[in-house]
This record gives sequence, structure tokens and C-alpha cells, in this order.
Amino acid sequence: MFLVIRRYSFMADTIAHISLAGVAIGLWMGVASSVTPLLILVVAVLGALAVDHLRSRTSLSADALLALMMSGGLALAIIFFGLAKGGALDITSYLFGSLMTVSSGDLRLILVVAGIVLLFLVLLYKELYFICSDEESARVSGLPVDWLNRLFIFLVALTVAVSLRVVGTLLVGALMVIPVLASLIIGRSFKQVLYLSLGLGVISTLLGLTASYQFGLAAGGCVVLTALFFFALFYALKQLLTYFKRRNALQENKR
Repeated sequence: MFLVIRRYSFMADTIAHISLAGVAIGLWMGVASSVTPLLILVVAVLGALAVDHLRSRTSLSADALLALMMSGGLALAIIFFGLAKGGALDITSYLFGSLMTVSSGDLRLILVVAGIVLLFLVLLYKELYFICSDEESARVSGLPVDWLNRLFIFLVALTVAVSLRVVGTLLVGALMVIPVLASLIIGRSFKQVLYLSLGLGVISTLLGLTASYQFGLAAGGCVVLTALFFFALFYALKQLLTYFKRRNALQENKR
């Protein structure tokens, strides 16, 4: 949610493409599959910190900066995939997500990261809200804005890195943005949108993974399509409600 409000919706996609370089480097180095998630985590965090550094040190706009880093991360991944020796490289699970390749170690890592992210969101909710609302005022008030920004981007990097095996590089950003957009349609306050987006994200993930398991479909596609279904549903309901309100208002005016 904080990404959308700060107009950094493509931050997750950028970090995901940078993280793909971690997969490529792991294949090039020939490390064990159990080590690859940690390598992805390291690359994601380094990439996220690089984004934050450039954001605060250059005059580039947010979209230009994210496009620059995304292109660089993807180019680096392609180079290392080309250098990797061996037969055909099975990277589809990292691109599209797959339940079949998720190990018990991956699940434990996901749970640990989810706990860390939730803990920091609870502890720093007011500070993050203040920064999202007015960063300059937050800076004047004495808040360590730069460090909080770095911490926030670090948490985004953790979330993206552990989600790649389940959702996939191409769609992990959509999962982090679509539930927020759906919640903004019906939410009336910041907290409502926050809780709704969290709930929709969890429900979309559970329903999408269930559909993926039952029908043998790509996990990432199922999860994101479920989130898109909720967005379309909320949008249709909002339009329908607006129509009835206008019709009732016209009828009252005629009387």
C-alpha cells in the first residue's frame, strides 16, 4: 500500500527483475538449489539499496529511475544465464511461479520474512504514514526519513525475494499493487485501505494457490487473476452503487 501511495508502484517489479540476476548468478556459480533463495535475497537487497541511493542522489524521476534499474537487472540476468554452463535451464518457476518447486525451506523463509515485515509495519505504522502523507514535513519534524526509507525499501526487497518462487518475477509486482488498487475503490480511510489490501492479498494468494494446485496451472497467473477478479468486482459494485445513488437523487429532485 505504501508503494502505491508514494507512486512507486513499479518498485516491486524493478526489484523482482534485479532479483532474477540472483537466480542467474546462482546458476552460473553452480550453487545448490537450497542456497539460491539466499543469493536472491542478497541481490534483491543490494538492488533495493542502490535504487534508494540513486533516488536521493540524482534528479531522475521515479519512473525513469525504476526503468533504468529494471533494465540493468534484466540485462545482468540475461548475461549470466548465457554464461551458465549445462543443459537447458529451468527458470520457469522463477518467471511464472510454481508450487512444485517450493520446498519446506522456502516456506519457512516466507513465514519468517512475513513475520518480520508485519512486525515493522505495526511498530512503524505512524512514521510510515507520516512520510507517505508529507515527506518534507516528516523530515522537518525530526523523523529519520532517510533511514526509514531505506528500511522500507529493504522490507520490500525481502518480500519480493521470498515471493519469486510462488508468484514469479513477472507477476510479483502485480500481487503487491492490485489488492491495494481494489481496496482504494471501497476503502474510506487509510486504515481501511491498509487492512482491506492485506486481507485481499492473503485471500487472493490462498484462492489462487488452491486453483493452481487443483488444475495444474501456473501459481502466479492464478493468484494475480484472482486479485484482478476482486478489483473488477469492487469496481462494478462501486459503479452500480453510484448509478443507484444518482437515480435516487434525480427522482427526489423531480418531486
